[in-house]
Amino acid sequence: MSDAAARNTEYSDIPKQGWVDRFVPPPARPYIRLARFDRPIGTWLLLFPCWWSIALATPGWPSLLLVVLFGLGAMIMRGAGCCFNDITDRHYDAQVARTADRPLPSGQMTVGQAVIWMGVLCLLGLVILLQFNPFAIGVGAASLALVFTYPLFKRFTHWPQAMLGLTFNWGALLGWAAVRGDIQTPALALYAAGFFWTLGYDTIYAHQDKEDDALIGVKSTAVLLWGGTRPWLWIFHAVAIALIGVSGWLVGLAWPFWAALALGALQLAWQSRDVKLDDPHDCLRKFKSNRLFGWLLFGGIILGQVV
Repeated sequence: MSDAAARNTEYSDIPKQGWVDRFVPPPARPYIRLARFDRPIGTWLLLFPCWWSIALATPGWPSLLLVVLFGLGAMIMRGAGCCFNDITDRHYDAQVARTADRPLPSGQMTVGQAVIWMGVLCLLGLVILLQFNPFAIGVGAASLALVFTYPLFKRFTHWPQAMLGLTFNWGALLGWAAVRGDIQTPALALYAAGFFWTLGYDTIYAHQDKEDDALIGVKSTAVLLWGGTRPWLWIFHAVAIALIGVSGWLVGLAWPFWAALALGALQLAWQSRDVKLDDPHDCLRKFKSNRLFGWLLFGGIILGQVV
């Protein structure tokens, strides 16, 4: 274990004595952890823009088959992206308390094993993508350019969160394409909304590591904004809500959507106001709370279609 891990094991993002330790054979545990299957919040944040878009594009109830396929696809491709991220960042991760005991920097698995595992996940993701219409397949394939360049941006810019926003919300375009076979203005508005939503939640997330990141030269919005972050969170969240409203208005959603959007706005306002940016544990709690926002909006869009 590296010095960073030894000094700050309480900050590790790997759950201890959870289902992986209890039920998964030891040789398989690093693979599960490398793909973050034991930390599903990232999958939820990747999945919700897909589900929102499917619901936005579908008059009435969304297709259960598409909901399930996108759920599986989000889990698998998020796992592949995490593999690539950890391969490229393994030397940085060894110097950050939260990430030092991940499988690669801690030596639990080799880079070669990680590459093979990433390849398996990508093949599974391709099988799912091929279930969609030809236009959607093309849209989905285009996302790979973002997935495999995002980890590099923290080396060159303080705004890697912007690249993550472009990457993690691609499902807002893909979901619409899978339903309608094209991309229209409501999907573009939703994509832009997700971009600003991601700027908010990933800036909060980055505050967990800002001190280590500043020391080792990793860039982020947390390092850039530091004590001036809170006003920016209000801006990111306000723009996200406004653009989600535009997408719903363009489709003509009924009143339940607007009620859900109001509740979602309150949830984001709570994050902006109450997050303790110098407390890594509270930053993680606020970051994970975005799952509630995702469910509120998904339910609101569906009800706005069916009422």
